[in-house]
Parts: sequence; structure tokens; C-alpha cells
Amino acid sequence: MSLAELLLLPFRFDFMVRAMMMAMMIAVPAALLSCFLVLKGWALMGDAMSHAVFPGVVLAYMAGIPLALGAFGAGMACALSIGFLAANSRIKQDTIMGIVFSGMFGFGLLIYVQISAEVHLDHILFGDLLGISLGDMAETGAVALLTVLVLAAKWKDFLLHAFDPVQARAVGLKVGWLHYGLLCLITLTIVAALTSVGLLLAIALLIAPGATAFLLTRRFAHMLWLAVLLATAGGFFGVYASFYLDSAPAPTIVLLMMVFFIIAFLLSRRCTL
Repeated sequence: MSLAELLLLPFRFDFMVRAMMMAMMIAVPAALLSCFLVLKGWALMGDAMSHAVFPGVVLAYMAGIPLALGAFGAGMACALSIGFLAANSRIKQDTIMGIVFSGMFGFGLLIYVQISAEVHLDHILFGDLLGISLGDMAETGAVALLTVLVLAAKWKDFLLHAFDPVQARAVGLKVGWLHYGLLCLITLTIVAALTSVGLLLAIALLIAPGATAFLLTRRFAHMLWLAVLLATAGGFFGVYASFYLDSAPAPTIVLLMMVFFIIAFLLSRRCTL
């Protein structure tokens, strides 16, 4: 086998091509949202919601309804709970996040143990890029398109809200709609990531691209484009490399994103765009 044939070998398998396409599709909304999460300091919020959707998945399975509906409902319940507790107590929001997401994830594990003898939901936790269907790809594509359209229409409003919510309210923006709209988009993206990278690794895609791009540029528009470029490259080459490394695609993608971050950190000490 020649070198060219060896390098093109992964493209001969349909499941590898679908996995690459899926990884790149989920990377787009995750990368865009990661820029806002980094600016708002919401890394723990993304972590909280990615863990909190797990009990919704398990309950949806037990009720016989689509898993995505249960995951979305649990994610929004988590966001609303955090918002209510933060507004009606003296406890800081990051502390409340830790309590809510750990409690919901613990509840999910508790009920998961009760049904684990009947069905295994490990792919929800760790992802199953190599086993996705065309329906999964269509769902992810719809979420990616919706997220891109909303952010393209309202990115300046979201940006002002991220930097200065008080000023955003003063100029007449509906801060509440922006706040919960962003949380809704995050939840949708996490739901779309269920079948690709899984819950435990979704946080990496929601933080790493934006954090890496933040190190390399001072302009937000550049940050958005660079984050998408890094995330899609990480998704494609992560799946591609996993074929030769004989490893799981999702953790390979996350590891590659970490490598990008380290390289960006080293470059940022020398120059910025």
C-alpha cells in the first residue's frame, strides 16, 4: 500500500466519513458559544448544564420519550434553578452551580443504576461518534444552523450583555431574553453533542475553542472565526487521528483541542493578531 493510499484509508469507510462530518458540525455551534462563555466567565455553567442533562436522559428513556426532549428539559431546569437561587440567596453563583449540577448528576446516576441491567447509556456519557446515524446528523445540523442564525442576528447584543449587563439594560436591550436565550442555545448544543462527544466531554468543546482563540486575538469578530476554525479542525483531525491510533474519537478530539490551547498559549506570549 502506497503512502497516499494509507493516508486516504479512513475515507474508504462510511462510518469514518460520518464521524468526521458529525464532529465538524457540532464543533460550529459549540465554538461560537464558547466565545461568549469565555467572555462571561461561564465555564462552570457549561459544565453544570452538561452534567445536569443526564437525569433528563434517563427519565426520558424510562418514560419512552425522545432522549433529546428529556435532556433539554433537564438542562433548562438546571439553568432556571441556578438563576432563581442566585437571585434569592446570598450564595455566589459559582457555588450554586456546583451544588445544582452535582446534585442533578448524582440523581441521574442513582436512577441510571436502577435500569443499567436493562440498557446501557454509556454512549450518552462518553459519546459514540462511530455509531451515529443519518438522523443524528440531521438533528445536529439543525441545531448548528439554528445557533448560527441566532448568533449572527444578535451577536452584538449578546456581546454587550457579556461585557456589561447594566449597560445592555440601559440601552433598552431585553437582558432577560438574552440571558435565557443564550442558556437555551447552550442546552441545545449539549443535547446535540449527546451522540457525538457525550456529556462528560461536551464541556471541552464549549470552552476550549473560545479560550484558545481568546489567547490569539483581541477582536471579538476574529475570535469567533478563529474559534470555529480551531474547533472544526480539531473535530476533523481528531477523528482522523483516532483511526490510526486505534483510540476513541471523542477523547482524541479533546486531547487535540488541549494541544491547540498549549500552542496558542506559547504563541500569545510572542504576538497577537
